Amino acid sequence: MIMIKKLAVLTLTLAAALVAAGVGMTRADPNGSITLPPPDNTFKDGPNAALAQAKCTICHSADYVYTQPPLTKAQWTAEVTKMQKAYGAPIADADIPLLVDYLMSQNGKQS
Repeated sequence: MIMIKKLAVLTLTLAAALVAAGVGMTRADPNGSITLPPPDNTFKDGPNAALAQAKCTICHSADYVYTQPPLTKAQWTAEVTKMQKAYGAPIADADIPLLVDYLMSQNGKQS
């Protein structure tokens, strides 16, 4: 019985947090589910954009790149290499400089 009360309190707390964050419940859905907007999972035009779309969105959204602070070429190279080596992203060694060029065009910082 105590667990049920704790679950009810947790559910109400979560609902209150969603309302405070501006996430509303849909009235049309009797189950009270929430509807979130779809993520924009498309990279903007630029050199090698199709390569970035094919390689990067396997693991994360395109928005992830745009929410990062601007990085230098060396920093982007380290990030792409980390994705390849540490996380196993299917990126060929020859594609790393092409991806870095694209990332620099989108969110690069001059060193």
